[in-house]
This record gives sequence, structure tokens and C-alpha cells, in this order.
Amino acid sequence: MNPIVNQYIQHLGLLPHPEGGFYKETYRCANTLPASALSINGNGERNLSTAIYFLLEAGNFSAFHRIQSDELWHFYTGDALEVIEIDKNGVLKVTALGHAVKQGEVFQYLVPAHTWFASRVKKGGSFSLVGCTVAPGFDFADFELANREDFIQTFPQHEKIIGELTRINE
Repeated sequence: MNPIVNQYIQHLGLLPHPEGGFYKETYRCANTLPASALSINGNGERNLSTAIYFLLEAGNFSAFHRIQSDELWHFYTGDALEVIEIDKNGVLKVTALGHAVKQGEVFQYLVPAHTWFASRVKKGGSFSLVGCTVAPGFDFADFELANREDFIQTFPQHEKIIGELTRINE
């Protein structure tokens, strides 16, 4: 492991994330919304907002998944992170989150609710440290990890990237 990455993991208290990489929740709004006020399918109330640190190293990835809330990504340090989306119509979009704004990278990026997305360090990079803010707040009840075989059947035109950014079904 890159010594700088190890320092961030230790200093920030990051833990392994189920979709890949490392994370730590840094904020969970104490205020909540009742289930009746939400347009999500989960059960129960949700916090108004949550935030995490998220770190990925080259060679690892955040597997395709979707949640029922908007997720705003923030770039902090390291190398650019690619956020790869496939919308409900099968349109593939890649956005580079990073500091090279003259080369088209952005500091912040919004992934809309219900959108399939994955992320990885941009080719040639070592690691990315970013943040994610979710509103209404993140709850694992609203998290769906893509099943590789089903996802490829739904979007066969993206078989290569789906194969690269999903875990083998068990």
C-alpha cells in the first residue's frame, strides 16, 4: 500500500467500504424526514443529509451501484477519480473529478438518485481522496449493488466496462 494512502487511512480513521475502497462517515444530520415525505422506496425516516470521506487506490474500484438519493462528490487530493454512470436509457457518461480544471476535470459532481454508477482512479494515477454528500441521507436500505450478469443483460453494449467495474457474483 502507498505510504501516503496508509497515512490518510490511519489519520482519517477510514474503514473498508463494501463497494470497494475506504470510507468514514463524517456527518449525519440529526434532523430527519418521515418516510411519507420521501420519494424513496426504503422503509422508515431518513436523515436530511450525510457525508463521508472516500478513498480509492489504483487497481481497486467502487463497483456499480445505485442509491435512492442524490450524491454530490467533492475532490480533495490525490489523482483524478473517474465517476462512470449508466443511466436508465443505457447512456454511458464518464466524469473526471480532480484538480486539472483546464483539462476538463471538476471539483464537484452530482450523481442523480437512481443512477447506476461506479468509480476508479483515472489511468496513470495512484489514489484519489474525495468526499460524498448524500441528501436525503444515506441508508444501506437504499443501496443496491449491481449483479454483473443481470447488468450485462440489461446493458449489453457496456459489457466491457461492466465487467471491469462489478464484482463476480457469488
